[in-house]
Amino acid sequence: MRPLHPVLAEVTARIDERSWGLRGAYLQRVDAMRQRPPASQRLGCANVAHAFAAMPGDERLKVVAERAPNLGVVTAYNDMLSAHRPYEGFPALIRQAAHAAGATVQVAGGVPAMCDGVTQGQPGMELSLFSRDTIAMGTAIALSHDVFDGALLLGICDKIVPGLLIGALHFGHLPCVFVPAGPMSSGLSNEAKAKVREQAAQGLVGRAELLAAEQAAYHGEGTCTFYGTANSNQMLLEAMGLHVPGAAFIHPHAPLRDALTREAVDTVLALAARGGCIGHQVDARCIVNAMVALLATGGSTNHLIHWVAVARAAGHLIDWSDFSALSAVVPLLARVYPNGAADVNQFQAAGGPAFVIRELLQAGLMHPDVHTVVGEGLEAYGTLPGLSAQAEVVRAPVAAESGDTQVLRPASEPFSATGGLQLLTGNLGRAVIKVSAVPADRHVIEAPARVFDSQEALQAAFQAGELTGDFVAVVRFQGPQANGMPELHKLTPPLAVLQGRGQRVALVTDGRMSGASGKVPAAIHVWPEALTGGPLAKIQDGDLIRLDAEAGTLQALVPQAVWDARTPALRTHALAEDAAHGWGRELFAGMRQQVLTAEEGACTWVPLSPLG
Repeated sequence: MRPLHPVLAEVTARIDERSWGLRGAYLQRVDAMRQRPPASQRLGCANVAHAFAAMPGDERLKVVAERAPNLGVVTAYNDMLSAHRPYEGFPALIRQAAHAAGATVQVAGGVPAMCDGVTQGQPGMELSLFSRDTIAMGTAIALSHDVFDGALLLGICDKIVPGLLIGALHFGHLPCVFVPAGPMSSGLSNEAKAKVREQAAQGLVGRAELLAAEQAAYHGEGTCTFYGTANSNQMLLEAMGLHVPGAAFIHPHAPLRDALTREAVDTVLALAARGGCIGHQVDARCIVNAMVALLATGGSTNHLIHWVAVARAAGHLIDWSDFSALSAVVPLLARVYPNGAADVNQFQAAGGPAFVIRELLQAGLMHPDVHTVVGEGLEAYGTLPGLSAQAEVVRAPVAAESGDTQVLRPASEPFSATGGLQLLTGNLGRAVIKVSAVPADRHVIEAPARVFDSQEALQAAFQAGELTGDFVAVVRFQGPQANGMPELHKLTPPLAVLQGRGQRVALVTDGRMSGASGKVPAAIHVWPEALTGGPLAKIQDGDLIRLDAEAGTLQALVPQAVWDARTPALRTHALAEDAAHGWGRELFAGMRQQVLTAEEGACTWVPLSPLG
């Protein structure tokens, strides 16, 4: 194993120094909570009676008189998300495992979990980003009963895992283990699905053909099989040591899945017995390991927002410059759709997270000496789980060679010497771009701007045949304060069609594109956002825009005097009214007013403190 790469050491030290006061105060609060007596002794008699009234008598005796460990389950189960449908039966399985270990379990609460696949291009998508902080608050409400010795967190998808993790970190004195449910089996390939979408955008196939393709791709229980935000979540949790090793990508109905869930119960009980807690576990090294895992696998751009918020919840301050510094030295080891043809089941078959983590550790590109839910050191996460003849989990080292070098490669022979994400800066603000799926000849685009104030306006222009020649589509008023920063997936098919026709096109927006960011170069998360008078509000049709992912720049090539003299455009009254009303958007008005910038994690729960 090589020594730790100096850039990782430098970035980690920089985060520690920057976060010294915030992290120190956080750990003081965590340690104060850890010193308290057990809940059954600390709480008043009426509190205790209420807390355990619904338990069978023998379980009340265990937790009150015998002081047996009591676990809280926070679940994001619903029937709307294919990934979360399997969680329906998990509480019963968890109770059985806890009972066998002499412990008790209570489902402490449920949290909302919306499906971004359903809300893409719909008004509900404007609640998506803020659902993360709503989930964090729901987690806090569940754990606020304060009668638990540990927590099991049941969630997988886009905002759900970051929300659960943020909430859990606000109860940092508790040991916590995440319990995934796994991906659905492979259906129609992601590439074939994308092709039908592009055909539909051109009117070459109708609704019936498009629906058939979509249903063949999304066809059963489990996470969607492309490497979007949900599956990136699972990779990051493995790299942080918050799952039992190898739990991420086992099918929901595989016998191994139940065994891993039972192991998660034993693991959180062992953590509680030795005084472990999530607050101490998620230190700067743990956060950096997550960032490295994201970059090495070409993961979701959403995590340049979500993991900033996660870090803040643990008292750490990170920003996109930290991601950029790491991206310059972390090689791209995986190609999973949209960064390649494979899906996550093929990724798992080739070696999965275990192969990636083993390779990064050996290359000195991950901190090995971290706290995990299974003990000290990350080496256990370089192993693959299996079942013994007694149906118990056993682990073996991941194979020395990749099972498929078109999907996974060793650190010595990566797909790219650098990570899949890039920071862009310039007179248009700060933005990020996912370059791992973008053809090399499209890393630099210089073309006139076409300005749109909504994604619907761009789609209408495409349908009308107005998007001819080379251009940079600027879609503004899509930031957190404007309308909750929706994902703009619906723009991918038309822009991909135009790129396929030979046009040089790019997207620049203060909105999001998520883990499905594809082959069209897209500068996203631009801040300052247009609504607050950011530079995007100054762009006019015809302005020459240069997006340079190689140099890391995003510029409006407008004479300085002309640029300085411009008054930022204002959002129309109709758009403002639309963003404020209907589909529950009124309930999120306070979040839109309070939210921080994208680079600050779009947090709605800390005082306003814009980056300078």
